[in-house]
Formats: sequence, structure tokens, C-alpha cells
Amino acid sequence: MRRLRIILATSAGLLLNLIALGPVLGAANNDPEWPCVQRKVPELSVGQVWNGPDIPEAAKNWNTEEKIEDLVGELAARRNPLDVAQKRIVEYAAALPKDQVNDKLFELFQGVFDTLNREREEVISGISRYAGRQRDMATDLRKEASAVDAMRAKPDVDPEELDRQNERLTWETRIFEERVQSLSYVCEVPTIIEQRLYGLSKTIGQSMIKK
Repeated sequence: MRRLRIILATSAGLLLNLIALGPVLGAANNDPEWPCVQRKVPELSVGQVWNGPDIPEAAKNWNTEEKIEDLVGELAARRNPLDVAQKRIVEYAAALPKDQVNDKLFELFQGVFDTLNREREEVISGISRYAGRQRDMATDLRKEASAVDAMRAKPDVDPEELDRQNERLTWETRIFEERVQSLSYVCEVPTIIEQRLYGLSKTIGQSMIKK
């Protein structure tokens, strides 16, 4: 039981440390419950990832053309290696009539930006929900640990029932620890998406015809 309490305290402490970093590293976002070491940037702007000419308003209609919509989906998919996706951009631009290159690439950029920015927002929202469930779980585990301690202190405690409660608490603590580890990995995903978006945007800009 003493070992279990130490494990529980360590696990809960790790979560609380992750949560406590939020106000320091994400203070500019005014979100004290953000659990990641990485600073929270809820939404990206075009200027953060695009160094090319101003994007025309018409580019927002990128999803009206099936070929561009399909290519956007291909480029945005993280299972598709970045270098392969960048090569597809170069091939696509090379196959276009010269008078269409820039307009089509503007649309392609807007599509990639809209898609990955939305995906990133969804991940960030999911992280916040996940962290909230972890906080609730930590609270429940502390209550369960106290209840098991109280049960163990009773002189007439049923040993079999104590073993059942102890095994349940041990199992739930293990799940909690695994979720803490998973959270640290998930926190990397917004940065990975941002890096992919920047890499694709750079290639699109380099593929445009300079005027």
C-alpha cells in the first residue's frame, strides 16, 4: 500500500507539474489550464507561414476545383512524408500553363493553410479536453487512495474486499500514468503540423513564377 501511494503521488505530481507550466509558458494566451510545455497558439495566421506575394481573395475558393482539393488532401496528410509532398508541389506547378501557375498555387496554398490550420485547432482543442479529464482522474484517484487507506485501517476489514479495491486502484493508477505519457507526445502534434505547413508553404512560394 505504501508503494501504491508513492506511485500515485508521483503520477499526480507529474500531471500537476505539466499543468503548472501552462501559466508560465502560455501566459500570453491567458489559459492557465494549458498542460503542454509548448506555448499555446490557438490559431495560425497566414503571415506566420507565408513569405510570398499577397494572397488574392479568389484563392479562398480553392475547394471548388476537384483537382486542387484532392492535392490539398494529399499534401496535408501527415502519413505522406514532407519531401514527397514537396516534390508533388513542384510536379504540379511544372505541369500547369505558365499563365495559370501563380493563381493555382495561391489556391493550393490557401487550401493547405485552411486544412492544416483547422486540423491543428482540433488537436489543440482535444489536448485541452484530454488534460481536463486527467485532472478529474487525478482527483478521483486521490479520493480512492484515501478510501483504501481508511478501509485498511479498520480492524474488521474484509481482506478480500481490500485486495479488490487495492487491485482496482493499482490498475487505474497505471492507466493514469500511461495517459500522462501520451499527453506529452500529443503536445508535440501542433508543432509538427505547423512545421509541415511551413515546409509546404515554402515550396509553394518557391514554385511560383517571379514577376
